[in-house]
Amino acid sequence: MQGMVQVYTGDGKGKTTAALGLALRAAGAGLRVYIGQFIKNADYSELTSLQGLADRITVVQYGRGCMLVTEPDQADIDAARTGLAALTTAMGSGAYDLVVADEILVAHALGLLGEDDLLALLTLRPPAVELVLTGRGAPASIIARADLVTEMRPLKHYYDRGVQARKGIEA
Repeated sequence: MQGMVQVYTGDGKGKTTAALGLALRAAGAGLRVYIGQFIKNADYSELTSLQGLADRITVVQYGRGCMLVTEPDQADIDAARTGLAALTTAMGSGAYDLVVADEILVAHALGLLGEDDLLALLTLRPPAVELVLTGRGAPASIIARADLVTEMRPLKHYYDRGVQARKGIEA
């Protein structure tokens, strides 16, 4: 199978959800999946579900928690760089058919990773590996190199009415 590069970006909800849906579909078809979550370091509900598929889906978090409320520091940069190295190794190992770099585009937007880092990841992708990048703010260079780009655009969201993230739906 020829692998492709998919990008899920935009300001709307659903980027990680789409990537996880793809991972679930791939695992159901017998494919091996690696999910590297950048920025994140929390016990999200999807991690509990994915534990039951640990023989087909590997999930590793490379973050120190939500950075939307604080400025990144050197430890955040180090975590992102560790994640990038691990994701690159996993992608080239031959052990995975689908590799998801969840929130890697946010890591870039926050200055934790450079655009050259993202482009190198695309260049190093073996032809048979499907690579998915998620997060807001995909650079034009990544959009140009991707095979599929979906932009999530908010039309209406209950967050605007003050509804907080709900366990099992957003968290």
